[in-house]
Amino acid sequence: MSQTPALSPATKTPIIGEEAILARRYAGALYDLAAEQKAADAVDADMRGLRTIWQECPEWRAIATDPRLTNDEMAAAADRVAAIAGLNALTAQFLRRVALNRRLSALPLMIEDYLDIVATHRGEHRVTAVAAHALTAEQHNALTSAIARALGGKVELTVTQDASIMGGVIVKIGSNLIDASIKSRLERLERALLAGAA
Repeated sequence: MSQTPALSPATKTPIIGEEAILARRYAGALYDLAAEQKAADAVDADMRGLRTIWQECPEWRAIATDPRLTNDEMAAAADRVAAIAGLNALTAQFLRRVALNRRLSALPLMIEDYLDIVATHRGEHRVTAVAAHALTAEQHNALTSAIARALGGKVELTVTQDASIMGGVIVKIGSNLIDASIKSRLERLERALLAGAA
């Protein structure tokens, strides 16, 4: 896989180096085990559930990143999350191991890396996009179809909102970023005007 910086879903800041590399290793090891046990799809579903819990439960994020908790306390919290989420045994064991190793802060990266691996094995492309406003179903389908035609294959498109881009869309495909936002166009225009005035 590429060594490009990942984005932390909680902070939207680039994460490079050891944590991103470690997350890929954990995700790869999990996929290997899941494939052996013919549980890759079940773990995929679990990972999506864990992603939602991470995004929607600040209490879980606080526990997962609290340096004051012991390894056993981290593991107990992970076990509670696994039970509440109804995770299968393999995913629950994985979450417990991540907690015992005090790597829960990298869980969002591990989740995304695992989903990427599964998508690759399915011949799919996972694409993320940022739009200024929520897309209608028709707009979402049109964007998905356009990306699928360009990439040649199935596309799983996830769209988030960020009003600061003003309009247009920013699409991330792997390490490639296509910035077609109004904010980006205005910034390019401003730079051109400043260069011309110099």
